[in-house]
Amino acid sequence: MRLLQSGGRPAGQEGPGRRAALARLTDDWLTGLFTHATGETDADIGSGLALVAVGGYGRGELSPRSDLDLLLLHDGKTGARTVAALADQLWYPVWDLGLALDHSVRTPAEARKAARDDLKVQLGLLDARHLAGDPELTGALRGTALADWREQAPKRLPELHEICRERAARQGELQYLLEPDLKEARGGLRDATALRAVAASWLADAPREGLEAARTRLLDVRDALHLSTGRATDRLALQEQDQVAEALGVLDADVLLRQVYESARTISYASDVTWREVGRVLRARSVRPVLRGLLKGRTAGGGSGRGERSPLAEGVVELDGEVVLARTARPERDAVLPLRAAAAAAQTGLPLSPHAVRRLRTAATSRPLPVPWPAEAREQLVTLLGAGAQTVPVWEALEAEGIVTWLLPDWERVRCRPQRNAVHRWTVDRHLIETAVRASALTRRVHRPDLLLVAALLHDIGKGWPGDHSVSGETIARDMASRIGFDARDVTVIATLVRHHLLLIETATRRDLDDPATVDAVADTVGHAGTLELLHALTEADALATGPAAWSAWRGSLVADLVKRVTARLAGEAAPQGRTADEPTAEQESLAVEASRAGGPVLALHTRSETPGGSDPVSGPTGAGPYTGTRVGTGLVAEPVREPPEPEPVGVELLMAVPDQPGVLPAAAGVLAMHRLTVRAADLRSVDPLGEGPVLLLSWRVAVEYGSLPQSVRLRADLVRALDGSLDVPARLAEREQAYARRSRGVQAPPPRVTVAAGTSQLATVIEVRAQDAQGLLHRIGRALEAARVAVRSAHVSTLGANAVDAFYVTDEKGEPLSDAVAAEVAQAVERALK
Repeated sequence: MRLLQSGGRPAGQEGPGRRAALARLTDDWLTGLFTHATGETDADIGSGLALVAVGGYGRGELSPRSDLDLLLLHDGKTGARTVAALADQLWYPVWDLGLALDHSVRTPAEARKAARDDLKVQLGLLDARHLAGDPELTGALRGTALADWREQAPKRLPELHEICRERAARQGELQYLLEPDLKEARGGLRDATALRAVAASWLADAPREGLEAARTRLLDVRDALHLSTGRATDRLALQEQDQVAEALGVLDADVLLRQVYESARTISYASDVTWREVGRVLRARSVRPVLRGLLKGRTAGGGSGRGERSPLAEGVVELDGEVVLARTARPERDAVLPLRAAAAAAQTGLPLSPHAVRRLRTAATSRPLPVPWPAEAREQLVTLLGAGAQTVPVWEALEAEGIVTWLLPDWERVRCRPQRNAVHRWTVDRHLIETAVRASALTRRVHRPDLLLVAALLHDIGKGWPGDHSVSGETIARDMASRIGFDARDVTVIATLVRHHLLLIETATRRDLDDPATVDAVADTVGHAGTLELLHALTEADALATGPAAWSAWRGSLVADLVKRVTARLAGEAAPQGRTADEPTAEQESLAVEASRAGGPVLALHTRSETPGGSDPVSGPTGAGPYTGTRVGTGLVAEPVREPPEPEPVGVELLMAVPDQPGVLPAAAGVLAMHRLTVRAADLRSVDPLGEGPVLLLSWRVAVEYGSLPQSVRLRADLVRALDGSLDVPARLAEREQAYARRSRGVQAPPPRVTVAAGTSQLATVIEVRAQDAQGLLHRIGRALEAARVAVRSAHVSTLGANAVDAFYVTDEKGEPLSDAVAAEVAQAVERALK
């Protein structure tokens, strides 16, 4: 027994066979304990004593580290001391082996009462299985437990549903988590057990196709996890995934996660359908007595009381709150019907009936759409994608029956594909649908909403193929757009959008927008104002669908500024007259003047905010919205400006004006790191407001790691000390890094990469840094650039989740771009400093 529970396995057994064999061996062991114990206590085995397995053990599914759920059942006639002694002789050997045990001692009446009081107990009794002792006692309890459950189901099922929803909100959705809990997350083993309970109530039943296979797969993964770790854990942690994949004979951790996601998706869809049916049945039962009174005395011709069928589209009707096929529908003759029904369901916000989806699958396979699709099919797809949030459940229903892959074969490569990037919330396929959902809200901004929605659906389709997903995605998007029925010109636009869907966000956040070469490069790539308009909307939809770290008012303003400049360039106009590096804002100019006169740094600190629900991304370089501010110059602090509290804070903007001198960038970045301010974005530029020498303007968007915002006076004082050398910033940061290293879990991040972005600018050399975000990262970069004796003309810092992507426009001492050889040496020096 110890061998089995510590990771041994029955010879030649895997999967369900191993679990069943382990359960049988445990049965035999416990039966022996019971027989020996009843003999020692002089208890008659047939006189009202029984050992019963419940829960997962009751189902005969015992994983290597599973708990043992046991019930010692007695009829109340055996003496209390005898029962207690018997229980001790059963439980203590289990504990002695270090096994987890969930145990109870009850009479049948006590068991029924406990079930009425505790839903968990009632669910466990549904899987009660006799192990030893009086089988009639076990059989009677099992029968009454099932009868009680069916009688109480109208009351208990809503309670069970609420428990499932609360657990899902707490644990997340298994099909999207990089470290999922196989048991507790939505779509996991707990939900599969809940579906069994619903089926036992006889009120509703889950879709059976694929459900048992999905549940078995999750159990197999949990078994391998127990055996690999030697622990009773249900969380598939990142560091365990390769080992679990190897134990299961799976290619790698990505394939393992994909199989787990597919299983979870099957269980989640079955849960949605089942709970919807439970709700429908319970609602029907609640109104039935009223209907019976209203219909009493009516003739058969007066109506049957069944719901009316309301037409939605050709061959599609609504019935009892679901979208079903009309009686006259002929799926085998109507190839567009699956898309028409899906579009009708999404537009009305109603679920597709499971029976209707199964019929549509049969139709899709027996009468596939011609290639290219007819115009109606293309229009119905666009209608489906443009329905907003209601698109998601309808698409999931189509996917559950394989209709999406049948219509769009290339979809299979991205289906349930994990994204190992903390910025992304979803699998690739769900991200594509979420992008379409976000794009549906932007269709009023573009002249061709259909191209926007289809490009949103396809923009990451290349992630199922090797290499750069944008490059491979362009080829696949051409094929898919042609298949869907777009003409050659529209196919080219869609392919361009897919190929360059990252162009605007990467250029706006990593390049100098005041450099004409930047605008020219984007204009030459996009080629047409209409394509630029679509790309702008796609960029925003993609970022919003990625996760909260991928989009903000600040990023939106940068992209909007870039689009404005490129639009003017494509129209043959002069660049829009707005703020440039040589024309600072009024506040920046005021700071620069004060710093130049004072001969020292001046700071302005603002708490930025935006109204709930988002803000206009075209409002300004640091995001629109009210703010509170404090300005610190030569020791004078202005009164804060207070605004109403309604807007939600999105970060802190810190403006610095410092007379140009060596080491400004590393000193400023180091001081921010010392005060636990995480840099989310930053810009650096040089101005000469009085003609008396350059002043560096640094704009920072920061967030407090924890605690309160540091006082502006302290920030300025430390910056002055850092610049004059009296504050050893590197030493202070080294102490903090050592303390952080002791607390960290030692997560291995990819090594930093520093490259020269050739041809990006005609005025400077662009050094691009990609690294794991860390305390003092920008300080180390700045020191390395100072040591290389290059001047930082401008800097553009961006943080995406845990990843920093920074671009530095540097020149030599004469203000000229670096030679290729020198630029390569500088990049290598920065990379060495970061390692």
